[in-house]
Amino acid sequence: MKKVLVTGADGFIGSHLVESLIDSGYEVRAFCIYNSQGSWGWLDSLPQNKKSQIEVFLGDIRDQQCLREALLGCHIVFHLAALIAIPYSYRAPGSYIDTNIHGTLNVLQASRDLQTPHVIHTSTSETYGTAQFVPITEEHPLVAQSPYAASKIGADQLALSYWRSFDTPVSVLRPFNTYGPRQSTRAVIPTIITQIASGNREISLGSISPTRDFNFVADTVNAFLYVANSPQSIGKVLNCASNFEISIGDTARLISEVLNAEIEIISDEQRFRPPSSEVNRLFGDNTLIKSVTGWEPAFSGLEGLKKGISITAEWFTNPSNMMHYREGHYTI
Repeated sequence: MKKVLVTGADGFIGSHLVESLIDSGYEVRAFCIYNSQGSWGWLDSLPQNKKSQIEVFLGDIRDQQCLREALLGCHIVFHLAALIAIPYSYRAPGSYIDTNIHGTLNVLQASRDLQTPHVIHTSTSETYGTAQFVPITEEHPLVAQSPYAASKIGADQLALSYWRSFDTPVSVLRPFNTYGPRQSTRAVIPTIITQIASGNREISLGSISPTRDFNFVADTVNAFLYVANSPQSIGKVLNCASNFEISIGDTARLISEVLNAEIEIISDEQRFRPPSSEVNRLFGDNTLIKSVTGWEPAFSGLEGLKKGISITAEWFTNPSNMMHYREGHYTI
């Protein structure tokens, strides 16, 4: 049984990853942001039999000593902790540098000092900016169209520099747009589902023409596990993509079909990005991760997306889950 550390374990993808690691027989130490309520974030919603198997470590990745203590005895660190909301990065860019770059530096330095056998760093498709060619391979130029994207490019390059400079065994997993249960309504699929579930038929959205390569959270989590078990992934950047693109507008119409609701899309100015900051097209190539790790998305193509949306919608329309969200509130 390998002992692993998951930073950002209290978040959307992190909580799903913790669940999957437990189911796969790993001993999990979950690094969650310290708070005076002792909240474990989304881990609090897990069944008791799973919570009892998690060693929760409350801390802050911006503190190097804290990170070092959390990493002691771990064979793998899955580094997911980050600030990820693009709109908030316009308001508080300095916090993204502190968390996403300095936090990643702390993970890397502690891993180097402790000789952690494998560091899996989480990137994002936002580092590519608007596609200059499709499908987007790992060779695509990196273009920061938001402070968030800039901070993640910096963190990615820092991670790779530790591999090149110190032989720190780093893999960089670059997920495209992940969606699923527990996601913030900051993201487009949950915001559409929750508006419909609340009885609204006029759905407020920003730009609906951009395309995205959506990945159901189970596929993203499986990609982490495949990378963890692939020594060949070390030193590489790997796209986690479904290899399928769809516009935001068509996504909204697909969700309305799944929920059997007639909707009208309303433009909401506060949901638009600045024009030069909008990423207009994301469509990822997953050839490399397939060849290196054997991973393939189970929720691929239009039918896979529809299946994933159905599962997501079922979760969000459960009243006990909707209690975690503020009805009618735009989350940045």
